[in-house]
Amino acid sequence: MIRRFHGWTDSQITDKGRLQAQRVAERLKDMPIDVIYSSSLRRTMQTAGYIAEAKGMEVITTENLKEINGGDWEDLSWNELEQRWPEEYSTWENDPHKHRMPNGESMEEFQQRLIDEVMYIIRHNEGKNICIVTHGTAIRAMICHFRACTLEEMINVAWCDNTAITIIDYEDGVFHTVTEGDASHLGKDLATIVNQEWWEEYVKKLKSRKGHK
Repeated sequence: MIRRFHGWTDSQITDKGRLQAQRVAERLKDMPIDVIYSSSLRRTMQTAGYIAEAKGMEVITTENLKEINGGDWEDLSWNELEQRWPEEYSTWENDPHKHRMPNGESMEEFQQRLIDEVMYIIRHNEGKNICIVTHGTAIRAMICHFRACTLEEMINVAWCDNTAITIIDYEDGVFHTVTEGDASHLGKDLATIVNQEWWEEYVKKLKSRKGHK
């Protein structure tokens, strides 16, 4: 399988992705959810659709929950990115807080867009349990904010697998992380990133960085 960069590239979920969406929908079926928001990209809308069907609800879509705008990186293989943009590729891998997509968004702009939208959603759904379906980089950027740390800590926020669940409490202006990146509903058979070649080396680097903090 050739990994490609999909930020705003509007791809659909795969057959495996549909099975993952069914699993997470089953897991969330009996959890208290009052409203469902989704990124307007098809892969998240399709995932949210499974959850909405299980809950008997509708999905509210928003452009502002979309993945980072990859600019010139869109729909290119990861090998090509490293060859053509070595400097930007290095910031993506090692200093994501400094990263700017060629002709796309910077990580700071991206995080601000997301947090502005999350706060808008919270203000308009006071007292409700909100389900937000979004993307991998988006979750990492938002977790920095939820942890009340700077984007410099993003390098230490692990990638979540597809359909992983993160639960955040928000009260009196303070976010509290209850669950982060839980993909136990997938099991080994339906997991994605933990079965990819790069994952094992990535986990080693992540543990090494945390060990030297």
